[in-house]
Amino acid sequence: MNKQASFIITAVENGIGMITLNRPKVLNAINTAMVGQIVQAMEQFDRNEHVKVIVLQGTGRAFAAGADIDEMLEKNTIELELLNQFEDWDRITWVKKPIIGAVQGFALGGGFELALCCDMLLAADDAEFGFPEVGLGIMPGAGGTQRLTKLIGKTNAMKWLLTGQRFSAKQALDYGIVNSLLPAELLSEETMKLAKTISEMPPLSLRLIKEAVHKAVDLPLSEGMHAERKNFYLLFSSEDQKEGMCAFKEKRKPVFKGI
Repeated sequence: MNKQASFIITAVENGIGMITLNRPKVLNAINTAMVGQIVQAMEQFDRNEHVKVIVLQGTGRAFAAGADIDEMLEKNTIELELLNQFEDWDRITWVKKPIIGAVQGFALGGGFELALCCDMLLAADDAEFGFPEVGLGIMPGAGGTQRLTKLIGKTNAMKWLLTGQRFSAKQALDYGIVNSLLPAELLSEETMKLAKTISEMPPLSLRLIKEAVHKAVDLPLSEGMHAERKNFYLLFSSEDQKEGMCAFKEKRKPVFKGI
């Protein structure tokens, strides 16, 4: 890895690709270089046949407590346009493998946007979420207004975006933002258990299910159904489909190969 790799830690264990945000002294505040490293690691895991699922987590007291204000303070409109800093963020959308986020402490601003890029979220019961950008005279720019609104609806999203207030992990669960709440000391263990369960499923099924669900969010029902059917038919060309059905019939555990 290059010198900038100190912003994250990566590892692969039992089919799980792990990315840990590693700027604990600044509560894992996200700068442009860190985003680039996160996306690069995700794309490498996406191409690695030994990785079945990706886990994204923070270290220290926060998942990520927002963007790095020092990096943006003196920027002007033209500099931001030329920097095109959100290009890397957009690439996360194209990662085919499931991404599980584990949120402890704060997930604020850009940190919350990063969490919303995950396909599933587990949170410590003392975690806090929010978009404080309005109090800085700006607004979310990496998908926060869009993803939050799609998840919790216009009026709920307006409340949190316009006030900049934080909401609790329990509220995030009630809104359907997170899948489950856990004691902080069990968050990592339970996240890895979930990742292991998913990693044992046939990779092609995981890939096409994720694709179909993402289309369900953005497309009309008829178009989403069409995409689902195409993916359903495609899987009948895989060896894993034959293995899965034969194993079911023979009452044995399937051995999936990802082909």
